Amino acid sequence: MAEPDGVRRGDFDCLMQGRPPEDRELLREITCGLDSLTDFLRVHYLESYIPEGGSKIKFATGRPGSGKTHFARCLSEEAAGLGYLTVNLSARNVWLHDFRELYLEILRHCDIERVLTGCAWQIVRELGYDPAEIGAEQSFLDYLLEHGEGDALSKGEIRGALRRFFTRNPLLDNCFAACCSLLTGGILGHPILEKSSRELILGYLNGDKSVKLSQLRALGLSPSGITRYNARHLLRSLAETVRLGGWKGLFVVIDDMEVLLNRASGQAMRYTKLRREDTYESIRQLIDDIDSMRCVMFLLCFDRELMDNENYGMKSYQALWLRIQNEIVSTRFNRFADIIDLDRYADEAYDEAALRAMSERLAGALQRAGYALAPLTAEEAEGLRERARYGGVGLPYLLNREMVEGGGRGV
Repeated sequence: MAEPDGVRRGDFDCLMQGRPPEDRELLREITCGLDSLTDFLRVHYLESYIPEGGSKIKFATGRPGSGKTHFARCLSEEAAGLGYLTVNLSARNVWLHDFRELYLEILRHCDIERVLTGCAWQIVRELGYDPAEIGAEQSFLDYLLEHGEGDALSKGEIRGALRRFFTRNPLLDNCFAACCSLLTGGILGHPILEKSSRELILGYLNGDKSVKLSQLRALGLSPSGITRYNARHLLRSLAETVRLGGWKGLFVVIDDMEVLLNRASGQAMRYTKLRREDTYESIRQLIDDIDSMRCVMFLLCFDRELMDNENYGMKSYQALWLRIQNEIVSTRFNRFADIIDLDRYADEAYDEAALRAMSERLAGALQRAGYALAPLTAEEAEGLRERARYGGVGLPYLLNREMVEGGGRGV
């Protein structure tokens, strides 16, 4: 099939490899069949339970090509559209066996300065002012002084708001709260924070090992090192700070977790048995701690083998498996289940009409980009369903491959 020069080449390659396109508009355009699932999770979790103070961990699994990454991307887009701060990670790029590393990666993606700027503007609103009236290069205190209101009483109100937001918040780690209070005060203009002190605090929060704790004590802090043991508490603090910054909550996706099995050929072993079990233990502890968090949702995605493998998968670590297994297994897809089985969902949702609709959307999108593709016929769609029942590849990828592999289906 002739390929247009430079027209969505990367997105076409993604589809050829069974991955969703990077382009958000194209992702929305070709998504079909997942609506009932993403709508359900949006209504019951993202619009109500999570912003009301709840917390949740969901697992998405299925065969390779079952649409796990596509589903995660769609749900993450839904969350972002509702006002969540979203973090999308791949287990191929971050270590999971040490919760310290996972927490720091989430923190970096959140951008703590951006979060605390949100907190600063929330404080401004709480004190009865409009952040839009403050100049881009102007602090809140500068604005007050310009209007003759920067007296001791106003400064006291700023300090009181910082205490309410951070140091007196029972959901925040004491040192984390003190750091956030100092940084947010620096953004507001009171209390004044020197640039060197600001960089020191930011380095500490981001896990910079060159920052010495003695340097932080000179700022009046009582810090402790960030370890795998206190990282979950710090993650809870981060989620609460995100909420204080004006977001509905924190939504975290961790994809490609099947890398724990070291199945990729030609690559060095990434996870030893000890590291894999440390990862399972970290997930187990996160499940046990999730109810102590607020306004946070995790979605962990992996191939079915990670769940079913008796020797290396989750079943090999009983402390974790006992917490995530479904005690009652139904023949029907359960949208409330913590484990979202996309293979079972495909059996119910992707009938012949749905497959044809999916192929029409994909063909239409790529035809407009210059690729010659035609949608599936009814016979071809039914044939794909039959092949998917006995194959090792998910139905969505079978459809993509049918349409674009080997030069595509010309029109």
